[in-house]
Amino acid sequence: MTKAVLDASALLAVLNGEPGAEKVAEALPDTLVSTVNYAEVVAKLVERGGAPEQIDAALRWVAVMTVDFDIDLARRTGVLRSATAKLGLSFGDRACLALAQREGAPAYTADRHWRGAVSGLDIRFVR
Repeated sequence: MTKAVLDASALLAVLNGEPGAEKVAEALPDTLVSTVNYAEVVAKLVERGGAPEQIDAALRWVAVMTVDFDIDLARRTGVLRSATAKLGLSFGDRACLALAQREGAPAYTADRHWRGAVSGLDIRFVR
């Protein structure tokens, strides 16, 4: 059973040893991450000077399971636009929420502006 769906910010907290990493670590290894959020993590690590081989090794170490961004998740992500527009949530934020919604699992994030984003969805703030 899936313990959690991770947003890029939550996964980065673990990889970078940031505040909140311990909360995310409690949910590992039974976590999922959308390939959209996975791409965000890779981009951020490259931006910070990480070499592709180092990034791959770090992501293997965390051992999260990726979920392909399929047509169902694309539709769910699009539908969430109206509910989240006023909060300024990004496409990646909505992709994470859509996966959490579909899986019936809590979404872990470091982004406080998600508060109240989707009624009935368990959003856990790591810091």
